[in-house]
Amino acid sequence: MKKKKFRFQGGAFLMLLLFGGLFFLLFGRMLQIQITGQIDGRPLAAMADKKYLKESVLRANRGQIVDRSGEVIATDTLSYRLIAVLSKEASNGSKKPQHVTDFEHTAEVLSQYINMDKSEIQKRFEDAPKTAYQVEFGKAGRSISNEVADAIKKEELPGIRFFEDKKRLYPNGNFASYLVGFAMPEKAEGESVKTVGKMGLEKTYNKQLTGTDGKADFKTDRWGIQLRDTKKNIQAPKDGNTIQLTLDKTIENFTEDALNRAEEKYKPEKMLAIVVNPKTGEILSMSQRPSFHPGTREGLTGNWLNEAVEETFEPGSTMKMFTLAAAIQENKWDPNAYYKSGQYEIYDKTIRDVNKVGWGMITFLEGFQRSSNVSMAYLLERLGDQTLVEYFDEFGFGKKVGIDLPNEASGIILANYPSERLTTSYGQGSTVTPIQMIQAATSIANDGKMMKPYVINQIIDPNTEKVLEKHEPVEKKSPISEETAKKVREILASTITSEHGTGKKFALNGYEAGGKTGTAQIPKTSGSGYIAGDGNYLYSFLGMAPIDDPQLLTYVLVQKPNLQAGQYGSDPTSEIFTSIMESSLKYLNIAPENSETKESMKLKAYTGSSSEEIVANLTEQGLKPVVVGEPGEIVQQSPAVKTKVSKGSIVLLKTSGQTTLPDFTGWSKKQVMVFKNFSGLDIRLNGEGFVVKQSLSAGANVSANDPIVITLEEPEQLNQPTPETEEEPEIIGG
Repeated sequence: MKKKKFRFQGGAFLMLLLFGGLFFLLFGRMLQIQITGQIDGRPLAAMADKKYLKESVLRANRGQIVDRSGEVIATDTLSYRLIAVLSKEASNGSKKPQHVTDFEHTAEVLSQYINMDKSEIQKRFEDAPKTAYQVEFGKAGRSISNEVADAIKKEELPGIRFFEDKKRLYPNGNFASYLVGFAMPEKAEGESVKTVGKMGLEKTYNKQLTGTDGKADFKTDRWGIQLRDTKKNIQAPKDGNTIQLTLDKTIENFTEDALNRAEEKYKPEKMLAIVVNPKTGEILSMSQRPSFHPGTREGLTGNWLNEAVEETFEPGSTMKMFTLAAAIQENKWDPNAYYKSGQYEIYDKTIRDVNKVGWGMITFLEGFQRSSNVSMAYLLERLGDQTLVEYFDEFGFGKKVGIDLPNEASGIILANYPSERLTTSYGQGSTVTPIQMIQAATSIANDGKMMKPYVINQIIDPNTEKVLEKHEPVEKKSPISEETAKKVREILASTITSEHGTGKKFALNGYEAGGKTGTAQIPKTSGSGYIAGDGNYLYSFLGMAPIDDPQLLTYVLVQKPNLQAGQYGSDPTSEIFTSIMESSLKYLNIAPENSETKESMKLKAYTGSSSEEIVANLTEQGLKPVVVGEPGEIVQQSPAVKTKVSKGSIVLLKTSGQTTLPDFTGWSKKQVMVFKNFSGLDIRLNGEGFVVKQSLSAGANVSANDPIVITLEEPEQLNQPTPETEEEPEIIGG
């Protein structure tokens, strides 16, 4: 008995010793934590913060793409992401169910609002893991509009919730789509959904357009509710940069409308139109067909090329204007000299005019007006074919122009053999890009000064309003002089006005135009040779107006239109060209050259002068001066110095001080936009065309805080010129 008692007492002692040791270890550990504030070298406060610190992402806006006046082309807008809560835990403590209770009914209702079948939605519910808290619906459940979200909410479906999201908005629809491109939401693994550029400027300038998300940190209780006595630590988001283009929204709309009408009427395989200010190289509009809606991608085909820059083609007879320019510059052009038209032999090749037999002995001027290939052959004898190749190189053919757009093609000037140099003189065999043709033509339109085309005006940081990048006009070395350019323009005008001209259909109402038609054969996609058959040609026109001082340069191409009996390839090209040019010239307030407006004048420089003096002077000349500000010194004017205007034209003169609202009735959209920029007023435009109504009366004194709504309406469509002549395709025979 004594032995057992001893063993029991010994065991108790050991237990006491063990627990006592553990107590002292625990006490020591607690004392260490209290003194150092750390566990395993990690701050205890930081661990607590981590447990109860929540982070909310503040989404940055993707940068806007805007036109030259700041009108939106692409922007972010609020949208919603749809989710369905499946976990029953979401309904704990709630009188109403907060999770999806009826899979079939919910799927049936949702299928009426999102692009997903009822069966697919229901399968998504049923196939979800039992531990899943919620499910989403992929692309069909993203970018949901406010209207659709409201409609779904009214269905009162248990468990259906929405989260705010960003959606890329293209408010103009089909609008320079291959230039602007598109962006889409994209979700990388472990990251939040971001809008990423997939095509065009959206892709090229994706880095500049992408903003930096911000965040808000705040402490919560154990249930995730923010504690009252804590403040949010906010890091503001930084929106992406604004890309301002040289495009003019109104001229782009004129271009889109003209292409739409031609597409509906002629159903061509392809079309393209570019409008440029030849004095600066600024691209005012650029579009092609087929086209698509950047927001929905409806109409997007397998071709993602911006064909104005990335595609090459044989230009046809439009190339003759540059051969003519080289001959005039070299003093080898004699318009009154005669040659035998019809055909021309070079080694084993025979060059033929369009009618095979020609028009007998005709002058070189008539040959150019008739678009005679043989005239180019004889002109090349005088000029020298190697000299012509050098001129084409100086015009920029066969190499990139360096436009601020990606994937520019170079084209190829074939000059290895005499026959190649000859066919190149009239645009066959060699390839070019539309933007090369535009650049070369600026030297003719701009009095011998060749301008590099560009489409980016500036890049702006919207968070600071700082201009990060500014593109200016760039003059390139031109191969021709001012005198040569003017002579070429006179001859280009004669292709429209002469008895034998191939460009009669391109005559403008109220303006004298000049240009060159083209009808090029289309190479086969496989093998050698060209596509045969009526209408299987690329029809084009490269023209400018007004011809004495061109303000616009326009290039139109139409490939394989569906022509009816009595129709020619120049029908669609002329209808597109005349529509764009007439509307744009009037919009730009360029004085027409008709009997009613012959009395026109060029504006002088008024900056630095007294507004009272200039107003009196302009009024006396029959103009309508409008002072933007109070009477005083003029600091800006519009239109610019040396602009030709007709009687009755509006001239805006900016001074300082408070602005009195004018009567905007009849003003063009451009004039209103200039007034807005001069005044800094909150002017909001509805519609296109010319002003028919304004929300505040003329004479009212307004401030920058007073919104002014201006309503515009389109003018009636301009009459198209009557078709008269047609140029046929060039053919090289053996």
